[in-house]
This record gives sequence, structure tokens and C-alpha cells, in this order.
Amino acid sequence: MALLVHLKTVSELRGRGDRIAKVTFRGQSFHSRVLENCEDVADFDEIFRWPVASSINNNEVLEIQIFNYSKVFSNKLIGTFRMVLQKVVEENHVEVTDTLIDDNNAIIKTSLCVEVRYQDTDGTVGSWDDGDFLGDESLQEEEKDSQETDGLLPGSRLGSRPAGEKSFRSKGKEKTKGGRDGEHKTGRSVFSAMKLGKNRLHKEETQRQDEPAVLEMDDLDRLGVRLAEGMDPDCVSLASVTALTTNVSNKRSKPDIKMEPSAGRPMDYQVSITVIEARQLVGLNMDPVVCVEVGDDKKYTSMKESTNCPYYNEYFVFDFHVSPDVMFDKIIKISVIHSKNLLRSGTLVGSFKMDVGTVYSQPEHQFHHKWAILSDPDDISAGLKGYVKCDVAVVGKGDNIKTPHKANETEEDDIEGNLLLPDGVPAERQWARFYVKIYRAEGLPRMNTSLMANVKKAFIGENKDLVDPYVQVFFAGQKGKTSVQKNSYEPLWNEQVVFTDLFPPLCKRMKVQIRDSDKVNDVAIGTHFIDLRKISNDGDKGFLPTLGPAWVNMYGSTRNYTLLDEHQDLNEGLGEGVSFRARLMLGLAVEILDTSNPELTSSTEVQVEQATPVSESCTGKIEEFFLFGAFLEASMIDRKNGEKPITFEVTIGNYGNEVDGLSRPQRPRPQKEPGDEEEVDLIQNSSDDETEEGGDLASVSSTPPMRPQITDRNYFHLPYLEHKPCIYIKSWWPDQRRRLYNANIMDHIADKLEEGLNDVQEMIKTEKSYPERRLRGVLEELSCGCRRFLSLADKDQGHMSRTRLDRERLKSCLRELESMGQQAKTLRAQVKRHTVRDKLRLCQNFLQKLRFLADEPQHSIPDVFIWMMSNNKRIAYARVPSKDLLFSIVEEELGKDCAKVKTLFLKLPGKRGFGSMGWTVQAKVELYLWLGLSKQRKDFLCGLPCGFEEVKAAQGLGLHSFPPISLVYTKKQVFQLRAHMYQARSLFAADSSGLSDPFARVFFINQSQCTEVLNETLCPTWDQMLVFDNLELYGEAHELRDDPPIIVIEIYDQDSMGKCDFMGRTFAKPVVKMADEEYCPPRFPPQLEYYQIYRGNATAGDLLAAFELLQIGPAGKADLPPIDGPMDMDRGPIMPVPMGIRPVLSKYRIEVLFWGLRDLKRVNLAQVDRPRVDIECAGKGVQSSMIHNYKKNPNFSTLVKWFEVDLPENELLHPPLNIRVVDCRAFGRYTLVGSHAVSSLRRFIYRPPDHSAPNWNSTGEVVVNMEPEVPVKKLETMVKLDATSDAVIKVDVADEEKEKKKKKKKGSSDEPEEEEPDESMLDWWSKYFASIDTMKEQLRQQDTSGMDLEEKEEIDNSEGLKGPLKGKEKAKAAKEEKKKRIQSPGPGQGLEAPEKKKSKIDELKVYPKELEAEFDHFEDWLHTFNLLRGKTGDDEDGSTEEERIVGRFKGSLCMYKVPLPEDVSREAGFDPTYGMFQGIPSNDPINVLVRVYVVRATDLHPADINGKADPYIAIRLGKTDIRDKENYISKQLNPVFGKSFDIEASFPMESMLTVSVYDWDLVGTDDLIGETKIDLENRFYSKHRATCGIAQTYSIHGYNIWRDPMKPSQILTRLCKEGKVDGPHFGPPGRVKVSNRVFTGPSEMEDENGNGGPTDEHVALCALRHWEDIPRVGCRLVPEHVETRPLLNPDKPGIEQGRLELWVDMFPMDMPAPGTPLDISPRKPKKYELRVIVWNTDEVVLEDDDFFTGEKSSDIFVRGWLKGQQEDKQDTDVHYHSLTGEGNFNWRYLFPFDYLAAEEKIVISKKESMFSWDETEYKIPARLTLQIWDADHFSADDFLGAIELDLNRFPRGAKTAKQCTMEMATGEVDVPLVSIFKQKRVKGWWPLLARNENDEFELTGKVEAELHLLTAEEAEKNPVGLARNEPDPLEKPNRPDTAFVWFLNPLKSIKYLICTRYKWLIIKIVLALLALLMLGLFLYSLPGYMVKKLLGA
Repeated sequence: MALLVHLKTVSELRGRGDRIAKVTFRGQSFHSRVLENCEDVADFDEIFRWPVASSINNNEVLEIQIFNYSKVFSNKLIGTFRMVLQKVVEENHVEVTDTLIDDNNAIIKTSLCVEVRYQDTDGTVGSWDDGDFLGDESLQEEEKDSQETDGLLPGSRLGSRPAGEKSFRSKGKEKTKGGRDGEHKTGRSVFSAMKLGKNRLHKEETQRQDEPAVLEMDDLDRLGVRLAEGMDPDCVSLASVTALTTNVSNKRSKPDIKMEPSAGRPMDYQVSITVIEARQLVGLNMDPVVCVEVGDDKKYTSMKESTNCPYYNEYFVFDFHVSPDVMFDKIIKISVIHSKNLLRSGTLVGSFKMDVGTVYSQPEHQFHHKWAILSDPDDISAGLKGYVKCDVAVVGKGDNIKTPHKANETEEDDIEGNLLLPDGVPAERQWARFYVKIYRAEGLPRMNTSLMANVKKAFIGENKDLVDPYVQVFFAGQKGKTSVQKNSYEPLWNEQVVFTDLFPPLCKRMKVQIRDSDKVNDVAIGTHFIDLRKISNDGDKGFLPTLGPAWVNMYGSTRNYTLLDEHQDLNEGLGEGVSFRARLMLGLAVEILDTSNPELTSSTEVQVEQATPVSESCTGKIEEFFLFGAFLEASMIDRKNGEKPITFEVTIGNYGNEVDGLSRPQRPRPQKEPGDEEEVDLIQNSSDDETEEGGDLASVSSTPPMRPQITDRNYFHLPYLEHKPCIYIKSWWPDQRRRLYNANIMDHIADKLEEGLNDVQEMIKTEKSYPERRLRGVLEELSCGCRRFLSLADKDQGHMSRTRLDRERLKSCLRELESMGQQAKTLRAQVKRHTVRDKLRLCQNFLQKLRFLADEPQHSIPDVFIWMMSNNKRIAYARVPSKDLLFSIVEEELGKDCAKVKTLFLKLPGKRGFGSMGWTVQAKVELYLWLGLSKQRKDFLCGLPCGFEEVKAAQGLGLHSFPPISLVYTKKQVFQLRAHMYQARSLFAADSSGLSDPFARVFFINQSQCTEVLNETLCPTWDQMLVFDNLELYGEAHELRDDPPIIVIEIYDQDSMGKCDFMGRTFAKPVVKMADEEYCPPRFPPQLEYYQIYRGNATAGDLLAAFELLQIGPAGKADLPPIDGPMDMDRGPIMPVPMGIRPVLSKYRIEVLFWGLRDLKRVNLAQVDRPRVDIECAGKGVQSSMIHNYKKNPNFSTLVKWFEVDLPENELLHPPLNIRVVDCRAFGRYTLVGSHAVSSLRRFIYRPPDHSAPNWNSTGEVVVNMEPEVPVKKLETMVKLDATSDAVIKVDVADEEKEKKKKKKKGSSDEPEEEEPDESMLDWWSKYFASIDTMKEQLRQQDTSGMDLEEKEEIDNSEGLKGPLKGKEKAKAAKEEKKKRIQSPGPGQGLEAPEKKKSKIDELKVYPKELEAEFDHFEDWLHTFNLLRGKTGDDEDGSTEEERIVGRFKGSLCMYKVPLPEDVSREAGFDPTYGMFQGIPSNDPINVLVRVYVVRATDLHPADINGKADPYIAIRLGKTDIRDKENYISKQLNPVFGKSFDIEASFPMESMLTVSVYDWDLVGTDDLIGETKIDLENRFYSKHRATCGIAQTYSIHGYNIWRDPMKPSQILTRLCKEGKVDGPHFGPPGRVKVSNRVFTGPSEMEDENGNGGPTDEHVALCALRHWEDIPRVGCRLVPEHVETRPLLNPDKPGIEQGRLELWVDMFPMDMPAPGTPLDISPRKPKKYELRVIVWNTDEVVLEDDDFFTGEKSSDIFVRGWLKGQQEDKQDTDVHYHSLTGEGNFNWRYLFPFDYLAAEEKIVISKKESMFSWDETEYKIPARLTLQIWDADHFSADDFLGAIELDLNRFPRGAKTAKQCTMEMATGEVDVPLVSIFKQKRVKGWWPLLARNENDEFELTGKVEAELHLLTAEEAEKNPVGLARNEPDPLEKPNRPDTAFVWFLNPLKSIKYLICTRYKWLIIKIVLALLALLMLGLFLYSLPGYMVKKLLGA
């Protein structure tokens, strides 16, 4: 392996001197010999050889430097040549002649000739072939000789021509030139030769007969091997619905079809937050309130007194109407405030923050029952401050939220496992500092035009910058701002804004805004959002958020300053910016704090500090970039823009922006890179400079003004013809191309993937064969792309300006793509026929991930804006990301629109672009763009359509590299376009009638034509060919064949008055036929295809059409295929679509079932009285009979009619069927009521049943055994049974019974507490709650085993189970299986969970959604079609389809090819008048008793100011209107109604049942909260038998009584008769046979007295519950159920206002009457009394210091209350002066309460405040709180400790105080839990806890108590006294003598406190005092005595 470089010559050197060359590869350099005294040519002719060990990479570089050699000084560099070896690796041999670049990266004239060979491992080497690599270079070589310019000019010489000589650039054509006669293949220049060429096969070669019309093969580099013959279908890309998604060419890029900016438009949002409870709040004896804040709205819960685990269960709703961006950045803050009242704001305990976007990105957009961790923002070292349990949900319009079913929360709350955090966020979040470093900004716009400034400037000439910028940063609800830099367009801050927040933060985005400080109000100049997810990675190899230092670009409104900027919103970051505003250099770093560090400031206030400045070059070396653009066409210019001359302006950053008048930034000199040879020759340098500037090109950024010409009545075009104006701009940016290159590579992979996935979806949708093969191809492509990324992305590692984020992102992208490539590989192997859909979903995830990774957070080059200006006013713009235009010599890194012709649709800026204004195209521009480094400029024209000459500005004449100011095309081709417009469907309704008068307008280049207008239809079949003649296209013929311009088709609605309404737009590419091609298959004639029509961002129908572009050859039109077919004379000169293109038709018969019309609204204020339905399809149709009196009977008298019609064989091309309802008025007038278009008839096509299917042979018998408890294994066998097998399953019942008894014994010994429920205790609610538990269990299992279920299903399907179960039923069976598993642990499972054994309680089915959703809207034979009228609303009107519905048509359709298979009509009892609709009931009016059971409502929207509602039920059916107003439920958002209502109704007049919930108001009218509508008629007539649900078991008494007047056996008999099924045959007992199925079951029956008797009902019921297994007629029957229906309010469309649980039974009045309704009234709470005796306390902490003695003691008392009844708290007396912590009380508390056993809640009714009208009912968990306190007389009592006992499950008390430990309460040891409701009497010691300073629990005392629970009756019989009072008084406690109050009993206190302890001390003191007294007296009397003695007196 070796690389050989043959350096031949270097020419055009300047001056004379010694030359030397240095050649470098892989860091190893060789020097050539020194050539002495060279003139202008140095002939080196040397070969250098590098042996290489590892094969050369595509992106390695060879570098050759040429120096002036000097013996004394260091060598002086002349120029450098660098070459990427991609081409060399591919072709093994390349010869290049190219110019050098100097050290400023400017191109110099000196050129060198070099030849490179590469010997690969296998020793192959390219042959040295002379004409191999010449082409344009060789031409230039010749031209060079004739060139007479002396000056050395910068720039590449690609386009240079000697003056006066014209040259054509062309590709693929031979060309002889100058003295050389040999024919060269014209190659491209080096750089383009290094691009991987995309050679495309001509379409005929790849096309095979059976494939669709447009086939593309994009990647033939890889597939060159398997050419047309053995082509792998994996890689064939199909033409998809939008034929444009497949990019047909190398020279055109895809246009973007969606026009309207979606960002920035306001929408409705609702944030609902339920605060359930708080736990473990830090602090003693607090009165907590929870404050919920969303954005700026605050709401508070009520206050709970003296508890640190308050229970609230309060619901808050916040409504917003803002744009998504604003909404998702709003912060949700939940904080707990302690002791807040009217006067004090309270102290903050702790708070929790997250942004709305985090909630919205959760599954179902919600967190349910999760615990938020509170932390104190002012004290970050403190740790957590408690938990708040809440539900948070965010709903946008049209989101439906599945609320998990509310039921009794029995499961123990696992706080740690249910934290309110998104997946992947650790529970222990740490505090972190976020440093946002703001360095400087550039290019700010003028922000004020104050008069004074102008005056000042006129006088003093002082020109100040008119802007005072500062930067403001918003994050997590806080904001910080830098200082203001006065008067500066290029401010320098070097400051950092520091935020402190928990990490990872729950706020996704940081907003950085440059603002202009102003005395009046500050305005935003530009806004940038930093998405933290994009600048960090939370994986195990991830990194903390980091950014920069890097520039970010800000976009906003246009730069010309006006006082009132209409686009100011854009500067705030709402909507897409329409102009560059400024760029800001910023950085971001995160530091995790060590909170134990004492120096840390513990506040989270935002701080602003100085930041260390960074060097200029840290963001990359400044390079000169060159942007070139050529306008090839400008058409579709809106006529409203006037006839003034139009010009186009292109800007990149502030470069090219002329209107602004901002002086162009001084061109920075590129800095020297270290390591360059030092400059010695200064003269050389300066002269270089002069030459640079002398030939420097001033940018030309706008096209010359041109007057528009008229295209048609809506649009102008600019007549460019062959003169195409060009623009070019030089600009200087930091060279960060690597970032963009990596993003481009990922974008390319993602685009390919997206295109492939669209193809696969399309194949699945249109049922083409082998979608799995295509998907495998897509995955193969993906893994190749990922491998390619790994090899390319790692370049430029040593770049000094790479930030940490660059390095980390690169690492993570490499990791992600590597793993993605692996996964794609493994997935590819798993793609099978039946897994395509699932794998498609996984691939969509790949796509999202790629798009996410490709979005580069650190910008470099700003986007390019193209503005259309008329009369110097900016009118419309387009914005093109610069990375899409960036040039690279490596093909994957190339921007997707670089050097391609891009079709741009210009749109209006800002808010003006919303809505219908945004849909009209302002202009369509065909624009060629190229952006790259100036030094790579030589290739900038390479992608233009060929055949042009360049026209240059005067100073650029004769200069190679000087860009042209316009192009003149000399080649033009003439074409004819034939547009075959066949039909459109599902169009937009533009008229008030709900229909439109559509016509299509087709635009091609600058011509347009219209189809005819078809009146009153949404599905026009134009069947019209439009011919465009004499189309002149510029460029080479063969290029036009692959690259035709696109066709724009717009659909309009013709209005008699005013302008036509725009209805939608789509694009197409024509199939091109050149003059020398045959008009024959496979390409011609083209096939019709569907094109998706868009209106704004929304789809608005499909267009079926085909387009062909035919070249008119020299012979004129005679060569074209003739336009045959009649000119349709009755339609005028309209040519129909020719035969080969229009679809093949065959005869179909469509049968229509006319049932009736419902809910017709008034038309023009008149009621509809005599309606008729007209059905039309493809020009044929049928009319129903007329309804003579709509009020009396809205059903049709004739049920079935039919008509025959010719329809396409291909089902996908079937036209829609239109249903129109007209009202027949007097004098033969008809008024349209409403219409409905059935867009797809496929679901109504009759497919004859497959008689070979096994379930048709009724030979064998299948026995389905149904014991009450079926082990799982048996059930599986039952599911898998085939209809043909004769299996009879026998089960040994005896064994099972034994098994059960054994189990029962075991169970009873294990769990004595779980006794069997007593039959008399059970009511309907027991059944309901048991069912809810089952449902929750099922949902939980579904979550855990959701995947397994899918897998299992797939396996089943793949085995080709032809059994009677359909997919849905199978899932259902699996669910049932689970249910059974839960209810009865089968013999195999042993005794896992005895308490799960709920077999005793019968259950019903709780559906968490509407019944309709489960049973396919009951449209099994009767369909409902909504009739629409009025215009389709545009989004901003907020009108939905609901509001356009004017009624409903009930009926059905059936279509089939005309000769019907005979066996259908020969079937027994076939009635020809009913056609396919056999066995349909009569539609005569019928009277029905409707019984509505309303169980409860959940999560109602609050209707009153206090955040509650007073709901009641209202029911409306026909004329009956029941309002249950007096039974309203006060202040409840989750009311339990438990009511049934009976209504008599007659179908069909009264068939729509409305159940509403209203809010009761004392004054004023009641407000509607929400309502739900149920169509009873469809239920009544459905085969699923939704009249009365089938119960699980049959019983004739008790809570589970059979509700239906018909017994199961009667129902079964009737079903068999109606379905013409053989049976039912009962007998022997316990067995029934239906068709070929045998069901067995119990045959005994008990009545209330327990007497048994034989019965068939059980087996009949078993057959009904498995009716879906019956062949041919089987379907699921509706079980006994409760359905959950969303409540909607017409004022807030699309947003749920709560949910209602109910069910409906219906009984026909001509049948026996049903029994009394079930009693489901809410359970009344039972009255109980809880007696608590506090005997003693022990080890209580001693709080007080003794007044006299300083001893520790406590004055203990015990306080107790039941949760929710704090105001009824009871205290013992005080045990004063306990010195040991022991207290004796013998004190009794009495707590009466009402308790709901089923829900385990205490029910409290109390008035909320003195102003409340009535009492409010609260349900609160049953918890007893005991607290010990230290009594103080002069100050507040001190709280010492507490325990809260949940009366349903609390730790059993310890026998003695010693055994009582702290762990009993914290749950760290396993203590048996008891329930006071079972034990009735419990006595023991319990620990009391409090938190110490470190927030840890400590034991502060123990209490001995006795709890005794009695029912109210028992308490009355056996009364006791409170405290120690009569009756049954407790004896006085035996307290020590010290226990008393000292200042009430002073003597006693002397006795006890002083005497006992200080007796001896006092005696000693008294004695000492006596002695002192003696001594004093002695001394006192001594002198007198002595005198006496002396005087001897």
C-alpha cells in the first residue's frame, strides 16, 4: 500500500528566485530539491512516495507548499495547495492542475500540476490515462495562453474567459477546442469531481411493467452492480402521494409545501391541578396552605390547622389562550405557606417548580397522583421540606386525556416510588449554579430615531449609535439582567448572570433577550431560547449543560425602525423572525454545588457578576464567505402588490441589507495562524493587499427593478426570459463549518429515512406488495448512513475554537449514531410481513432522534433571507437556513439546497402571515444558491442548468473568478405541457351551503390555465385536459428531462361576487418526454396519482391528476401524440382526459339503505318539514322517498334502493359518494339542508364470505366448558379451539372443588382477618368498587405486559389462526384471561395472594371510556353520517366541525360488482327487495322505556369563585326534560349522584339522550358545566344488544339481581331465531348446543330461602357471554357495565370539563315490563363513636427549666383529634412538673364520626364559612392524631411530638413502654398492622415523634392509650363520660406530689420544691445565720459593756 505524488510543474510564479516545494501527508513531510534562479515556471518533476499501513480515508488531506528559498532567512511561503483524497481513494489515480492559496487564504495566480496515485492492498493502481481528468481545467489551460491580463487577481478562475471570446459550459457533450483535436469527456473541476457523483439511470431501464409509474433509483453508486435486471425491490423508491417528496433530480431541491407559520398562533390550553395532600412538612404545629401558581395566576387551598400532613383534595383549573411557545415556558409552582392570614403573607415552607412543557411532554400530558418534593429556595443547604401529592395535567385543544380511574386509594402511598418527576430524573436532585456568560453583541439595529440626535449630528457631526442595549435572561421563573451599555451597536459586557436551581432542572428552556433600555419602556431587540436538552446529555456517558463561548443569531422584525413596530412580537421570540437582528456571544456552564460547604451563600437570588473576557478568536477564525444566487424565475406575484417595479434582496446577517443604511462592517483581516512561516517581506504583503482591494468585488445583493407582467387575474410574473439576474455577497464569519457539516450529514440521513418511511406508509396504505422489503432497504440505508457519519464526523479534531459542547456533542452523536446503526441492522433482520407496522413506529423514533441531534445549538453563519421589495417597501420574504446552502467537497456534508435550484414561496411577515392571508402565495421564486468559503469559490456555478453565458460587471471583465451580475441563456427548448385533471376529493367547504364551486388553476413557469367550475360539490370530477403550448424552458434538453420545473396547482372556489376563495394548493412534477423518445410504455402514458392538497398547514383534500411535458421537436407539433377523443361539445371546447390515462371502469351496483334523518336544524330560519336524501356517485345517483312530516316520523318509508354506476377497477381511485339532504318547499322549490361526502367507499364494499373458512363447516361439535372458576390453562385451550375440531373438554370438577376447599382452609389459617363478605352486607356499590379494582389491576398489568401482549398476538396471527376470534376479540380474550387469573389463582399458581380472591363478589365491567368507543359506535349495520353546512372554519375562528353539523342521516351503503355471486341470492329466506340488507328490523316508531343510571362525576370544572361547584344532573330526551335541581351536591367536584331516572320515549323521534351536569347557583341562572350526548337508537338496534347489559351470573335475588325482563334462555332463543342459527338445544342439564358449539355450566339455582332447583339459565347465560364464538352471526354482546363519558361544554370546544359514569338500559314497551330499578343511591355513612383513653405517657422530653432550681421538667398534656375535625380537638388535663417524662392522665376522649366503609373515608359536613349557604361534604381518610404538648402559662404552649394513626391500618401498640420504639411509627420494622374497624378494641404503647434541627425524626415521648370503636347504637346503650366524668368515670390518676402549679399553691410549692431538696442546706444556713447574729450582737454590745466595766459603773 503506498501513496505516490508526482509533482510536475509550478507555473505563473512572480519574479525570479530559488524555489523549493514541501509535500506533507499524514504529518510526514518531504522537501524537493531547490530550483535555482527560476523565472515564472518551476519544473520540479519529482515523485514522492509514502508507504501506508492503514488504508487511506476519504477525508484525509494532502498538502503541497511552495516556498521562495533563502539561505540566510527562513523560507518565504508563496502558496499552498490542499487536496482531499476522496477521489484518489475511489479512482486510485488523479491528475490535477489548480491554483494555490496564500496565507490569507486568498487565491493567487500561481498554479501547480500534480498527479497522485494510490496503490491499494490488492496492488491495483489507476492507469495513467491522459484524458482522464481534464475537462474544464484543460480548457482553462488553453485559455490561459491567450489571456492578456497582467494584474494578479484574487479569486478562482473557473468562469474566466478571454475578452471577446464566448465559451459555453456544458456537460456530457463532446467539445473540441483550440489547437487540440482530441475529444475529451468534459470532466468537472477537482472539487466537483471529488463529490460522489449521483448517476441516475434513465427511468425506462428500471421500470418494470407491474410497478407504478414513477420509479426512482437514487443511490445507484451502491447499486451499480445490480442494474435493471436483478434489482432488489428493497431499494426502489416509490412515488408517494406527494410525488414531490421523492427528489427527482440533482439540480432541484424539494419545495416546502406547508406554507403557514405554525408557531406563534394562540391556542386554548387548560392546566388542571389537584392538590391532594401534603406529608412530612418540616416545622412544628403549622397551619399549612398550598399555593398553586401557573405563570402569573395564583390560587390557594384552604388552611388546615396544626398539622404537618394536611389533606386537601382541592382542584384548580387555569385557562389560557396563548401560543404554544409561551404556554410551555410558563412555570408551574407549588408552594406550601405556613400560617397565612389576611394580615400576614405567611412564611414559605418550601416550593416546587416545573415548566408546563415538561408536563405536556409526559404520556397523556399529565402526572397522576405524584409527590412533589418541596425545597426552600432561600436555604439551599436545608434539604427537603416535605412532599405534596398532586395531579397535574395540561390539555390543549383536541387532546383527550385519559384520567386514570378514580377509586378508593387503598394502596399504601409509596412516596419515593411516585415522585412528581419525569422519567430519568433522579429523585435526589442537587442544587446547581447556572452561569450564563454574556460577552458581547454585534450588528444591533438602530432603536430610536430621536429628533435631538439628528439635530446634534447636524451641528456637531457627532454620530452616536442609537441603541442602549442590555441582556435579560429568564430561567425557571426568575430573571436576571446585565448592565446597560449606552450608545453602542457593538456592546461589550463580559458579565455573567448566575441562577441557582435544582439540577436537573424541570424547566426546559432558558430565554436570553437583548433589550434596549429606554426611559419610557424597554423593548426587546431579539430573543434566543437555549434548550437545555440540546446542550446536555443525561446518559451515563453524558455531560452537564454547557455552551460556547459561541455566537447565537437573533431574528425578529425588519430592521428599519418605526415607533410602533407591528412585528414586535417576533423580537420577543414569538413566531418566525423575518430578518436578522443581532448576534450575541454567550456561554453557559453549570456547577453542581456542595451544599455542605459552609462558605456557600444559601440564597437562590439571581446574581450578576463580572465574567472573564475571552479572546476574539475563541469562536473560530474569521473567514471570508461567498454567497451567490441566481434568480431563474419569479412568478405568482400577488396582484395586490401593485404594478410598481419589483426587486429581490438577499441578505446574510447584515451583509447585503441596503435599505437599512447600516455601514458595512469593516472587513476584518484574517488573523495569522500560528505555525505559518513568519512574514519577512513586508513589501510583498502590502502590494498583495492593494491587488486584493483593486479587484475586490463589491457585493450586489439585490436584483435590478423590473415591472411585473400579468399572468392572470390573480398573479403577475417578472419577464426574465433568458436574462437571469444574479446576486453575490461577501461576508465574514467565524469558520465553524464543521458544526454545520455534521448537522448536514445527519439531516441527509434523516431525509433519506423520512422519505423511505413515507414510502413504506404509502405502500401499506395503498396495499402495495412487499412493504417489508422496502422497509428493510430503508434500514439498510440508515445503517450505512450511520457508518458514513462515524467516518466523516471525526475530522478537524484539533480545531482550537471547538467548545466543550462541540466535543461532547460530537461524542454523543457518534455514540447515538453508532448504536442507531446497530439497532437498524438488528431491526432489519426482524422486519417481517406482519411486524412492518410496529417496526415502522420504531423507525419513526429514529427519525425524531436524528432530527433532534441535527439541530445545532451553537450557531455560526446566520440564515439567508430573500425579500421581495416593491417601491422600496418590504412585502414578502423567505428564509433559508445557511446550513442548507453550505458547500463542502465531501458530498454528504453538502447542504441539501447548495448549488441546486430551489423553489421558494414567499410569505407575509409576522402576524400578517397567519390565517387565510398566509395561504396565498405572495410570490414563487426559482432561485439557485451557493454559499461557501471564498477560496472554494471556483465551483459556485456548477449546479446551474447548463447552456448560459455570464455577463459581468465592468471591473470584473476577463477575471476568472469574478461572479456574473446576470446569466444569459442561449439554449432553449420548446415544450407542450398536458395537465390531465381528473378529479379531487374531500375539498374544503368554502360556501355557507357547506359546499364549494371548485375549479383548479394550474401554473407552469409564467402561464396559467383553469379547469371549468363545477357547482356545489366537494368532490369535483373535472375530467379535463389542459394544454399549455409554446413553453420555453432554458437550459440543456437532457437536464430538463430529469429536472423539469414544478407545476403548482391551486384550487379555488368560484364566487359570483368578489374574489375567488383559495381552497388549497399542491405541487407536481411532470413526466418529461424528449423529442427523440418514443411515446410508449412504461413511462407513457402517465398514470393518475393522488396529490395531497394543503391549505396552510392543514391538509385539505386530494387531487387525482397526471402531468406530461412533451418536447416539441424540429418537426413541430406533428410529432406529439395526437390529442384524440371528442372535444366535449356540450361543455364547450373542453378536452377530456385521454383513454390511456383515465382509469379502467367496470360496472358496480350501489345499494343504499335509507333509515331516517335526525336532528335537522332550521334552514334560513324555516324548519325542515319534507326532507329528501339524494345520493350521487360519479354522475349517477338515486333519491330516497320523501318524508312527509319530519316532525311526526323522521324515518323513510322505502328502506332500500339501488343504482348502477361505472367505477374504476382500482379501489383507490373510487370517487367519493355524496349524500345531500334537500327540503322540498312549496312551489317546487328545493333548499339544501346539508351534505356529507363519503370519501372512501372501501368499507362499504361487499366481500363474499370465504366458505372454505373452517367456521362454516358445522360438522363437528365444539364444547366450551364454563365452570364458575376456570383455570387459565383451560381457558387458553378454549380460545385456540378450531371450529372444525370435535374436541370435547372434560374437566374433573371434583378435583377442582377439593383444590378449592384445600385452598380455603389454607387461606383461613393464614389470614384470619379476611372473613367472607356477608351476603346481606353486599350492595351494588360493593360490586362497583370490586370491579374498579379489577379494572385498575388490568390496566396495571396491561402497562407492564403491554409489549408481551402485542408480541403474543403477532405470533398468533403469524401462525394463521383461522379461529373465530378477530384481533380485537383476541386481545379481549387475553384480558378476560387475565381477569380470571386475578380472580382465581389456578391450581398451578398456588396461594400467591389470598386477598386478591374476590370470587365471592360478582362484578360488572367498568369501561374507562364511552361504550361507543368499545363497540365501534354501534355502527354494525346502521351508520350515522353527519350532515354539514356552512364554511369550514379556519383555525383562528376556533370553529370546529361540531358547529357545522346541521343534522344526521342514518342509513348504510353496500356496493359490489354487478353480477353478484349466486349463492348469496340463493340463501334461505333471501328477500330481493332488501338486497344485501337482509334481516333488518322495521323502522316504524316504537315506544321504549329508557332507564338512565348516573353513578358519579369526577374532575368537574369548577364553576364558582371558590374553586368548587354545586353540581346536579339534568336529563333531556325529546320533550322530556328532567332537572334534579333540589338534589344538588354542595361544593363538590367529584360528586357521587347514585340516581336512576326513568323516561318514556318513542324512537325515532326522540333518540338523542343528553345528560348534563349543571352548577346550582343561589342567585342567577345555573351554569352548564358539561354535557354528554348518547344516540340511543343505534344502541337499540345494534346486534351487540346494548339495550340491557348481560350480567356475569344469573341470580334472582340480592344485590346482583337479573335486570332484564327476558331470561337468558329467552334471549338466547331469540338471538338464534333472528340470526337463523340452529338451536338452542338444551339438555342434558347443564348443557346447551348452539349451531356447532356446546356450552356447559352449572344447572342448579337457589332462591332467597336457599332452596335449589334445576335451571337452564346458567348455561344459556354462558352461551350469551361467548356469543362471539358462534359461527357467522357471532358478535360480542354488551356486558353489564358502567361507562365513563367525557363532559363537554360548547363554549370550550374540545376540552373535557370532567367525566360522568353512567349506564343506560332500554326496554321496549311491547314486551313484559322490567322490574324496579336497581338501588344505587350513595351509601349513607355509618355513625360510629371512637373512645380513646389516654392512660399514661413516658420518656417525654423535658422542655422547661425550673424557676427556682433550674431543673429540667415538663408540664405535659395530650391533645387528640380525628383528621379533618381539628376544631373539635380534645385535651387532657396537665400533668405539671414531670421530672422523669412520665405523665398520668386516665383521660377519655370521645370522637363521634360518620364513616364510609367502602371508601375507608370519614364524611364530614360543615359550613365552609359563616357566609356559606349550606354545608359542604368532605371525605377524609380516617386518621387519629395524638400529640404531646408542654403547657406554658405566659407564652404559647410548646409542641413536643405527635403520631398519626390510620384507623384502617396502624401498628399494633407495644405491650410495655420499653418495647415501644421509634421504628414502629416510621415503618422501618415490620409491625403487625391492625384495623380498629375489625379489632374494635386496641390497647398499647405508641411512640411520639418530632423532627430535630437536621430534619430527622427523633423520639420525643411514648403514650399508652386504649382505642375502642362502637357503632352509634352501641354507644347509646353503653354511654360513657368525657374526661373523667360520669357515667363510667375513670379513677383519678395517681400523680406524684410534685405535680401542681407553683404560683397557685405557694405553700405547697415551698413544701415540695424547697423543703424536700434543700432541707439540710436550710438548717445549715439558719444555724450559720444564728451564729452570725450572735456574733453581731456580741460585737454590738461589746463596747458598751467594756465602758461599763472600765468605769465600773
